[in-house]
Amino acid sequence: MALTKNERRIRIKNRIRKVVSGTETRPRLAVFRSNKEIYAQIVDDVTGKTLAAASSRDKGIKAKGSKIEVAAQVGKAVGEKALKAGVETISFDRGGYLYHGRVKSLAEGAREAGLKF
Repeated sequence: MALTKNERRIRIKNRIRKVVSGTETRPRLAVFRSNKEIYAQIVDDVTGKTLAAASSRDKGIKAKGSKIEVAAQVGKAVGEKALKAGVETISFDRGGYLYHGRVKSLAEGAREAGLKF
């Protein structure tokens, strides 16, 4: 039986999460992409706490331009919030999505803001 697109993504996500986990010194930048919006959060998996989060629905993010440009703004926003929370290095969790398009744009925006990964 063939997997749906979402079931396939969840399998890939679980395979990634076996390797990538966030610690206090190196939290995880988790990405979720829906058809309209994109969400990013920096998570410490040891304590189970979200240290910083941003999404394309936030007030500071201008929804003008392409979804790729909006994803770059979200990356910058989450990067700035992470630096305020005292986080400089992270491990990137692409969430089962290909590192391409909006996910890549978000990652590059976070790097521009000063995050290292």
